[in-house]
Amino acid sequence: MASINWLTVGLLVASNFVMACAWYGHLNFLANKPVWLAILVSWSIALFEYCLAVPANRIGARTMSLEQLKVTQEAVTLLVFMPFSVFVMKQSVSWNYLAALVCLVGAVYFIFRS
Repeated sequence: MASINWLTVGLLVASNFVMACAWYGHLNFLANKPVWLAILVSWSIALFEYCLAVPANRIGARTMSLEQLKVTQEAVTLLVFMPFSVFVMKQSVSWNYLAALVCLVGAVYFIFRS
């Protein structure tokens, strides 16, 4: 099995948490504000997220194929979103969410399998 670039994974975790805040945080924290303000705040947060995601992808592309990088990104997204949705957005985790997570872990296994 090819090795995962852990620096890339760490940067992707950070960028995904920041992006979850940009994509969904306004539903919780700016719900009673005008939509233009939510857009402005979200785009400001997304700019910082890109400062993490672009280096993560450049570093990852040195040691991983594009397919490996994309599947890793999707798995990280789901792993980061679960605690974000529970602790920040106060949502519960359903069994289908966990089933999807298991499928993505399988995808990571297969994409890195030699």
